[in-house]
Amino acid sequence: MKKIALTGDRPTGKLHLGHYIGSLKNRLELQGKYEQYVMIADTEALTHNAERVKDVRENTFEVMCDYLAVGIDPKKTTIFLRSGIPQLFELTSYFLNLVTLSRAEQNPTIKNEMKEKGFARNVPLGFLVYPVSQSADILLFKSDVVPVGEDQYPMVEQANEIAEKFNRLYGPVLKRAKPLPSAHGRLSGLDGNAKMSKSLGNAIFLSDSAEEVKRKVMTMYTDPGHIHVPDKGRVKGNVVFEYLDAFDPDTKEVAKLKAQYQKGGLGDVALKKRLVDVLEELLLPIRRRRAEIAKDRNAVMGLLEKGTKKAGVAAEKTMSEVRKAMHLL
Repeated sequence: MKKIALTGDRPTGKLHLGHYIGSLKNRLELQGKYEQYVMIADTEALTHNAERVKDVRENTFEVMCDYLAVGIDPKKTTIFLRSGIPQLFELTSYFLNLVTLSRAEQNPTIKNEMKEKGFARNVPLGFLVYPVSQSADILLFKSDVVPVGEDQYPMVEQANEIAEKFNRLYGPVLKRAKPLPSAHGRLSGLDGNAKMSKSLGNAIFLSDSAEEVKRKVMTMYTDPGHIHVPDKGRVKGNVVFEYLDAFDPDTKEVAKLKAQYQKGGLGDVALKKRLVDVLEELLLPIRRRRAEIAKDRNAVMGLLEKGTKKAGVAAEKTMSEVRKAMHLL
């Protein structure tokens, strides 16, 4: 039997290049090697969007279109909606008895996000216990691997802590999972910010038009000291070179460009034009497929419904084992 991989996204908007290089590309490789589950975590998006439920639903459709457009195949990958798996809520409620408040507050991923969102002590409880619900996601499907970035390692670690405690108390039901790192780290925002996001306005989306991609690339942060073409430039911290490293298949040419830029004689505009061409080669077929896919909303959401039903069968199998171990039958 194939090993199981589980990953997913909170539907907070259309997906961007950071999602592509950090997770989507990885999923395309995994779907032929693993029994892969990809979750659209709509209820987890509500932890900080409770007043915008319609937006979450619309974003679910947008994320689904992005999945299909990049090549995630529902015949090879089970794509499901978290709100359609009631077993996840049941398992989360049991897990909440195994985690202390201090442990929940210590999770570094949550601490960082709380700081970013300015929650302080006004954090919604749903957001604070998000790692517990994510542990339920990982453990309910008996995942062998969880493809994540380094910033998400604490989530997998906490899931394994919960699994060990559950198994110690009730019996060997749950399986430890391993984080599976992406080949490429987090992609910086266009402005040089360490994080690319919709809220910061520093992202290139998979659905952006060619004109929009060009406009955004031309605003990219390079080397503020590289004012004239003959000037020597810095490669480190230069977002254009970071993107070329991530997306340009001609690594030898990129290496030559770096050497020339550092020596002097290569302008930022010429460099950015190359990146525009590289990104357009990647995004053009995705954009065209996405436009066709988005025309039939019922078909798109029908695929999600079908995947959710399939995921529900696997979820109930594990949940039956959990209830029996806890003497809840």
